[in-house]
Amino acid sequence: MAFTRATGKHRRPSRITRTTKSAAGVAALTTTGVIGTLAAPAFAADAASVQQTGLTQAVTIGDTVAEQVDAQAAAQRHAADEAAALKKAEEAAKRRVMAEAKKEREVKARAARAAERKLLNTFVAPVAGSYVSTGYKTGGSLWSSGSHTGVDFHAASGTVVQAVGAGTVVTTGWAGAYGNQVVIKMHDGTYTMYGHLASVNVSEGQTVTPGQPIALSGSTGNSTGPHLHFEARTSAEYGSDIDPVSYLRSHGVSL
Repeated sequence: MAFTRATGKHRRPSRITRTTKSAAGVAALTTTGVIGTLAAPAFAADAASVQQTGLTQAVTIGDTVAEQVDAQAAAQRHAADEAAALKKAEEAAKRRVMAEAKKEREVKARAARAAERKLLNTFVAPVAGSYVSTGYKTGGSLWSSGSHTGVDFHAASGTVVQAVGAGTVVTTGWAGAYGNQVVIKMHDGTYTMYGHLASVNVSEGQTVTPGQPIALSGSTGNSTGPHLHFEARTSAEYGSDIDPVSYLRSHGVSL
């Protein structure tokens, strides 16, 4: 009796077909990343991880593999959390450094402004350790106006003459009866004049500070001997003089 080979929809899949489907299923899971990183250890034992259903072959992931996947995901989340925390800490530290630097700049700026105010409000006598030898408005034929337009400070020839306060030099050089002179515009808008100088050490436009040497005393111009003629004025011009002793005392200078 002859046997006919089964055909059609009731035909049993061949071993080759079953094996191909098994490989395709594993490849699909591996490609999607579900078990990509665990392919080698997870499928070392084909019998344990690949089950026959009779129709198709399916891949099952055991508890050990699932635990490994969860552990890997947890480790990745932990690493991401640590990176975020580190970045946050670095940003906070940067903000602290910037705030401290800003505070330090503000402290230095306040100190500089205070020092500048102190400098502007500081006045000294035009000749250190000297005294007034001829007073303001003293009368006599020695002065063309009939009276003294400033005060004379006792000073031997070559004595250092200093700026009484902060200001800007507006005039230097020969000035007739005053001989060599220096005129300074002070920071408050008033002017000071220094006359009968032997030499001048500053130039027009130069800024000066309180106590800065500007000249050496002498006896140039209409002078009876070495001394410093000092005037306080409301302008740079002759005839705008004010009491120089009162002027200096109003700025804290003891005479």
